[in-house]
Amino acid sequence: MSSHKTGTREEWLAARLELLEAEKELTRRGDEVSRRRQELPWVRVDKDYRFETGEGPASLADLFRGRSQLLVYHFMFGPDYTAGCPSCSAIADGFNGSAVHLANHGVTFCAVSRAPVAKLHAYRQRMGWSFPWASSYGSDFNFDFGAAHTKEEWEAGTVAYNFGEQDLRPAAGAAGSLDEFAESIVGTNWETYRREGPGMSAFALEDGTVYHAYSAYARGLDSLWGMYQWLDRAPLGRNESGMWWRRHDEYDHQ
Repeated sequence: MSSHKTGTREEWLAARLELLEAEKELTRRGDEVSRRRQELPWVRVDKDYRFETGEGPASLADLFRGRSQLLVYHFMFGPDYTAGCPSCSAIADGFNGSAVHLANHGVTFCAVSRAPVAKLHAYRQRMGWSFPWASSYGSDFNFDFGAAHTKEEWEAGTVAYNFGEQDLRPAAGAAGSLDEFAESIVGTNWETYRREGPGMSAFALEDGTVYHAYSAYARGLDSLWGMYQWLDRAPLGRNESGMWWRRHDEYDHQ
């Protein structure tokens, strides 16, 4: 039986109105953060990044598809993965519905991963997705925008991620279990799995020049997880211990 506090409708309403003020303040604070996000200086992108798409080779400017804004989700799907990261897959379940609305508001959405394009599109078909997905296989794109890490970074214990440095190598005695975990979800060892990282980047196209406007990683992506926005409003909240989610076709009950 739940030990959660109960009360009268009047007590609930009083507490709810108090919470409403906190929610409104959070919304106002969020609006201010969004304004500051949009005021970040744009940085010209001079490197000639190349991608493979379902329509053939593409430049970064081509990914805009004639629009002036581009949102990229750095999807964890390395060249040696057998399937996309389950966490990125859970986030991506919400992309289809948003992409069409963004496209009609001057914004192109595209996922980018380092796996070859044929592997990406086979997985996209498995998942029933239709959003644009480009391969940066052989390109520096994911490395330069903080969503992939070199072997040298890994071995030095100074992986550059989320505007800092992290050591993602297993602690003593943990390598075996982490390798088993990575093998179970993407068919690789832990190092190969975690040399990819989730993230998103925003770009602008003006007078033929591409500019980098914004990037976010780790919990900076929380608001993109549609299921978590619902769970945060459920009676028990996130109510989680460890990685409970699966790819949507791997649950016992659909």
